[in-house]
Amino acid sequence: MIGGIVVVKHPVSACVPPNYKVTLSVQAKGTGPLSYQWFKSNKGKVVQETGATQADLVLRPERSQPYVCRVSDQYCNCAFTDWVKVKVLDNGTSAELPAEWDGEPHMTLHPNPQTVMLGERFTLTCAAFGIPPPTHQWYRNGQPLQGETTDTLQIKKAGAEHSGSYLCCVSNVNGETWTEAADVEVAVQPDPPQASELRATDKVALLIGNLNYSHHPDLMAPTMDVHKLAHLLLELDFRVVSLLDLSRAEMDAAIERFLQLLVKGVYAIFYYAGHGYENSGRNYLVPVDAPRPYCTGNCVCVQRVMQRMQEQQAVLSVILLDTCRKWYKQNPTVSEIKPLAPLGNTVYGYATCEDAEAFEVQDGGRSTGIFTKYLNKHIRLREKVTHVLELVSEDLGKDPLVFGRQVVEIKHTLKEPRSLTDPIQTDGHTKELRLRDAFWREANVLPGRKLLVFPCGVKVELSFSALFSNVLVVFATVKDMGPRAKDCTVNLKSRPEMEDILSGPDRSGEMDSLLLSIADKPDCSLRLCSLQKLQKPLEIKTDLHYTDSESRKRLIESKLLDIGLPLVASCMLNPRMQLEQGPSVLSIENIPWCRQAARQESGGVVRPFTRKAENLWDNTRVPPSACSNIPEENDENEHQDFSNCQF
Repeated sequence: MIGGIVVVKHPVSACVPPNYKVTLSVQAKGTGPLSYQWFKSNKGKVVQETGATQADLVLRPERSQPYVCRVSDQYCNCAFTDWVKVKVLDNGTSAELPAEWDGEPHMTLHPNPQTVMLGERFTLTCAAFGIPPPTHQWYRNGQPLQGETTDTLQIKKAGAEHSGSYLCCVSNVNGETWTEAADVEVAVQPDPPQASELRATDKVALLIGNLNYSHHPDLMAPTMDVHKLAHLLLELDFRVVSLLDLSRAEMDAAIERFLQLLVKGVYAIFYYAGHGYENSGRNYLVPVDAPRPYCTGNCVCVQRVMQRMQEQQAVLSVILLDTCRKWYKQNPTVSEIKPLAPLGNTVYGYATCEDAEAFEVQDGGRSTGIFTKYLNKHIRLREKVTHVLELVSEDLGKDPLVFGRQVVEIKHTLKEPRSLTDPIQTDGHTKELRLRDAFWREANVLPGRKLLVFPCGVKVELSFSALFSNVLVVFATVKDMGPRAKDCTVNLKSRPEMEDILSGPDRSGEMDSLLLSIADKPDCSLRLCSLQKLQKPLEIKTDLHYTDSESRKRLIESKLLDIGLPLVASCMLNPRMQLEQGPSVLSIENIPWCRQAARQESGGVVRPFTRKAENLWDNTRVPPSACSNIPEENDENEHQDFSNCQF
């Protein structure tokens, strides 16, 4: 029986300078005389090396190429060696190999010492000849750097810890050698002078998201839009108030309290996500209780909000609207809008241009307003606020889902390079600032953890978290089963009962998944929404169901806990609460506020409806011209006085 061919010794790869004599050798065993044919890879194709029909292939390569040898016999048997690569290293140095070189590593390029700025990228490179090609291991200050085993060491973002002395050990089976030491210094780059000059005395933001409408199509995206934006603004040191599903009276009250926090030196952001429209040059925001058909008297005028923000003389006023701007003309008269005072540093960021819609997108369980999707991507950049909005506009303009349907519009009177990342002045706080800060802290206090001890001996802990300024989550966790109880389950209820506006068959599971990230595996949770509607202290009823180990009966015990008026409930945005409490003076000394405690991009398909408010008239109703409560749009004395709203 004739045996096959066995390759006893495969050729060895090499790393050499150009035109250096290299010999690739193969040893094989077989029956009878053996033939050899060498091949090389040339631009992805395997071709024969002309005249290379011996066991040894002698080369003087000018460029790097892989090689392989086929060994065959007269019985049509054949075998191939491993592929090897002859790497030609030409780094422009004048290094020469010793006359009696045996393939041990020979250094030809050492890394260069350098000074880099904090946060910058830097690269260290070395090069060495060797047969076989050498391996590498980088060291800093004598310690090996894990995973750094190539001829190039790259640090993408230099930190203080990257300063030090760097070496690379280069080795193969024939020996080892080391590079010369390269010292790297990471220097701290000072902030530009203009950045240190522009500061805020405080930063405040009011975020409103309306999604559950009584007379208009519901929306999905405002929930996570408001939540994520609030989280990002908290990182920029803003005092954030985030509210969901407000009526007209509640929006007026929330805006008035927001305005009272604006004084000289303050940066202010007003953000709204929900239904909206444009009428005679004015933009209107639609509360959740706005009737259908609506009129301007049922909605909030954006221009009036900006006018009041200017009157408070905030040093930077920003209005961001993720809402439609479809035109609805309720009468043929075109209003001449009185211009805002030329105080400067006011910025409008519209999700879409005039007479156009703003879209939501969904991808699986995720949903977002497409404007806010890109706003959240860029808002933390250390850039002028108008430049941030320009980046949002560019990204949205490239989005294929809304191409030709939605375009961002930016208006501003910015006279200084103000950025939302500008620092807050920490020295020389005025009495007014300290007082405002105290009231924010007071209204932000969540109920403390409470351990409930039931008669059967079971201990249940209640803890609290805020998803929004008017959404509280209660968690119940069984801490101790006691001596008698087993198979314990816990149920939570509230008195009065608060509707969970974030649940329902058409709602996404984003909020539910968020709860899992902020809670430590509770046994039960209860989400309490619309806290602004509370008219009396909130009570939490905890029902404990358990099996008595002695009687084997299923029993129930209950505990009631009074948690007062949590979060925004203490701010009395509800009209009835205002009446019960009596008239109040709206000043910095007696207006509490709350700071949202919760900390938190997606593609998809365009939703079948948008953030456009529907204004369809029922034939059984009177036409708009007969509606006596519609303000005349050319009446420049019209004024939305938030401070004198009848609650």
